[in-house]
Amino acid sequence: MAANGAIFGPQGEAINEVAAEDVRVVVVGNPANTNAAIVAAHAPRLKKNQITAMTRLDHNRALGQVAQKLDVPVGELRKMTVWGNHSATQFPDVAELELNGEPVADKLDKQWVTEEFIPRVAGRGAEIIKVRGHSSAASAASAALDHMRNWVQGTAEDDWVSVALPSDGSYGVPEGVVSSFPCRSVGGEWAIVQGLELGSDQRERIAASVRELQDELDTVREAGYLS
Repeated sequence: MAANGAIFGPQGEAINEVAAEDVRVVVVGNPANTNAAIVAAHAPRLKKNQITAMTRLDHNRALGQVAQKLDVPVGELRKMTVWGNHSATQFPDVAELELNGEPVADKLDKQWVTEEFIPRVAGRGAEIIKVRGHSSAASAASAALDHMRNWVQGTAEDDWVSVALPSDGSYGVPEGVVSSFPCRSVGGEWAIVQGLELGSDQRERIAASVRELQDELDTVREAGYLS
């Protein structure tokens, strides 16, 4: 964390000094959420939603797991959400997921969702490294392209994607914490989807991931890279 502060702090300062007014920033290097928070803290000239961290890789993995489980094309699924940190505490959430416009959560076995789907999506990066001996760099690059394409060109009216960006207080996530939310791109700007009803289990999982993010921020503050 301290080493990353020494990298991403100067990156934020450089962006703040010379980047275009409409610059779009996506942080991929881990811990991506906290690194994005460091960049944002050192680039006060930018609007907060101009700096993001990539949870689109987790989003894509979650869609892939459900598509495989239901034996359907990924393109027929809509409204997947990944909440929280790009880490093992992330929460891939199928509560709003739709298949061809119809709710799909009831088609998924709850035990499979809890015991296999959630932990496998969260641990997919480590699983790939264990099997291949290398990280999933190509998948990450593809996800970064997906992230930027939707940011610039917009998201489908009947869909959203997962984006980590500084919270505005939505869904109980403390303001400024860079957390993953369901987002739509409107006019070239990310906007957090509002009005989703969350049950107690969803809130607990989101809160656990946010606590981890807050712990990471505390570590960076102690190292002197955040005020």
